[in-house]
Amino acid sequence: MYGWIDMLLGRVVGCVWSTVKDSHLEGQRLLLVEPLTPELKPTGKRLVCADWTGAGAGELVYWTRSKEASYAFLPAEVPVDSTIVGIVDSIHLKRA
Repeated sequence: MYGWIDMLLGRVVGCVWSTVKDSHLEGQRLLLVEPLTPELKPTGKRLVCADWTGAGAGELVYWTRSKEASYAFLPAEVPVDSTIVGIVDSIHLKRA
């Protein structure tokens, strides 16, 4: 739908606590993120993202998925499928 956007937007809505996990996830924060459209409307199901930025509850973030999600943690090999890679300060949309 928004193929021209190179990042995915979301809002941090919670955190995930896990006592049993892959050893490569030790010390990694896991946050619950609600995906948003560029107009900041909810879209899709909430997902768990590793946090590379130190984002907090309620913050607007951008995140990446798939293999690229692990790149933020290089050279560590963290087994993640989605990662918060930035905190959004503002959005300016160009209307057609």
